[in-house]
Amino acid sequence: MDTIYAEATARGKAGVSVVRISGPLAFSAVKSLCGSVPTPRLTSLRVLKDSHGEVLDEALVICFSHGASFTGEQSAELHLHGSIAIVKSVLFELSLIKGLRHADAGEFTRRALENDRLDLTQVEGLADLISSETEAQRKQAMRVFSGAIGKSVDVWRKSLIRAAALIEATIDFVDEEVPVDVSPEVLDLLAGVISDLKREISGFKISERIREGFEVAIVGPPNIGKSTLLNALAGRDAAITSEVAGTTRDVIEVRMELDGLPVTILDTAGLRDTDDVVESIGIERARARANQADLRVILVQNHESEADILPESGDLVLVGKDDNGEFGELSISGQSGHGVSRLVAHVSSVLSERTAGAALATRERHRIAMELAVASLESAQSEIVLVSDRTEIAAEFLRSAIYDLDCLVGRIDVEAVLGEIFSSFCIGK
Repeated sequence: MDTIYAEATARGKAGVSVVRISGPLAFSAVKSLCGSVPTPRLTSLRVLKDSHGEVLDEALVICFSHGASFTGEQSAELHLHGSIAIVKSVLFELSLIKGLRHADAGEFTRRALENDRLDLTQVEGLADLISSETEAQRKQAMRVFSGAIGKSVDVWRKSLIRAAALIEATIDFVDEEVPVDVSPEVLDLLAGVISDLKREISGFKISERIREGFEVAIVGPPNIGKSTLLNALAGRDAAITSEVAGTTRDVIEVRMELDGLPVTILDTAGLRDTDDVVESIGIERARARANQADLRVILVQNHESEADILPESGDLVLVGKDDNGEFGELSISGQSGHGVSRLVAHVSSVLSERTAGAALATRERHRIAMELAVASLESAQSEIVLVSDRTEIAAEFLRSAIYDLDCLVGRIDVEAVLGEIFSSFCIGK
């Protein structure tokens, strides 16, 4: 296996830049740079020199023995002064060492997966952790990266293997001393796993929203103050405001963090009847995005006005452009700021309540694997309850469910998804 190296920190000037090395020649590469290999897992100050004896840098060097590193391989980290020139020189010197090559994107993490240091869901959690922007995303990614999904799968798998063993016993050892009727225990085991999986599936949408972001749409007729409200929420001029009806033709998005949650505010085209072809397209898009959004802020002219979109649970219907607060808590104005903080508090409260039902599963791949497992387990249940002499078929359904759970954590059939996952990693991770 090749020994790989790469800069692990962002390129550019910094206080410290880290270069990682992993593979069977990691220690010899360190020795060629600083003359000796520091005691593993102890940080040591070393002078790094090139092949001609010229000093490259004075750096902190940490070595990790095989089986005790992130990748599971012999590896090392060089903590350099954060100079572009220093990093470039050190990387060039490493490139001259026979058996070393520059790492591909995500290759360090891929080796951790291949060496059983991480399972596939932990790799996905690490990718999400690196790209997290809000506190909720960080917490969710950290939970997945810590192995929470894998631990749950181990529990479910253990129950299913026990159930499969009981069924196989009735098939293979029918004349031996085995329980006459194992179906009550088997059905109890299956019911527990199915219940857990369905709970995860039902909470998937919220978990996905935490990972990708919630959407809140501002909708209403033209000149009701939608763009001004968006600008007030964003704290900048994100949308053009004008007294001319139909100024906003497309959906304008502003991403922000509300109480640790990633939220995208959508400013949509004013809803009205129009003969303008371009404006009609904008209105159609506005309705579509509003219907897909997690929450809607519906602005109206006054309390007698009928909302252009039917409100759903959590939505707010407010009188727009109420600069003086004439309508109290039932109105808002982006111009004066009236009701804006109250709106933010409402949106944060509603979305925070919804996150209480979040599951461990965060990706579509997770949901599909769990749904396939549930389908197999329910088929196994039916075979056991309805057709007592078809235990072989029930056993096959159990094997299929175990296979689906193994796919979930990447024990088998992982190549199909690795390319997509590692495309989001930077070189050096």
